[in-house]
Amino acid sequence: MTLFHLFIVAVIQGITEFLPVSSSGHLILLPKLTGMTDQGQVIDVAVHVGTLFAVVIYFWSDVRLAIGGVPRLLRGKVDTQGAWLAMCLILATIPVVLFGFVLKVTGLDDAMRSVTVIGWTMLIFGLVLYWADQKGTQEKVASQWSIKDAFIMGLWQAIALIPGTSRSGITITAGRYLGYAREDAAKLAMLMSIPTILAGGTLLAIEVAATAKTDLARDGAIAAVFAFIAAMLALTLMMRLLKSVSFTPYVIYRVILGIVLIWVGYTA
Repeated sequence: MTLFHLFIVAVIQGITEFLPVSSSGHLILLPKLTGMTDQGQVIDVAVHVGTLFAVVIYFWSDVRLAIGGVPRLLRGKVDTQGAWLAMCLILATIPVVLFGFVLKVTGLDDAMRSVTVIGWTMLIFGLVLYWADQKGTQEKVASQWSIKDAFIMGLWQAIALIPGTSRSGITITAGRYLGYAREDAAKLAMLMSIPTILAGGTLLAIEVAATAKTDLARDGAIAAVFAFIAAMLALTLMMRLLKSVSFTPYVIYRVILGIVLIWVGYTA
């Protein structure tokens, strides 16, 4: 792959992984709408690793807290903030892992990778995000995350396996619906992405490990660095904007893109 191609793929992944506009949808659209060759699974793994490092570093204090709580959780004790956070993150990840396994076994994951599907999910879940953001109160903060809310957000997160839905978008939608403030809903969504990206990236890595070549490994390393930088910038910008701006700009983008893709899908 050319450096330009790697850069485009990495930047798209890095920016859209955490903004509520769907990274998988944009990556699927890239070769379909531009004629570029599909980047392949090795590059997919690499850019996911890049975004994973970005969110871990950005929320390191919370990540360290959760990691520190794992030993106590393994001993059956949930008597610290870290153990509680770790337990909530695990519960929130279970639905997406199970649903992902079902899609993989049935082959539905490949069947849904169409422009039309992405168009409809962009449009529908963009409007759902707007509804939840306008309707939801801002009475809860991230430190009040409960087992019930974690599992509910996990169920919503599983829907994001449908291309175009947006993992961050649907979990933020769930958080706002449950009454979490915008910044806190986004923070919980980002923390939920860590075990999810780790699980998905590990699965992909196992699948491609036997076929990976030296030149692909080099391309993957370059793409990971680009994705890391783009993700850090996107995270920083979004979290700062949420202090004064709602999710409406992202909704407008999703609605416009969704309508365009639906038109393209049905007229092509």
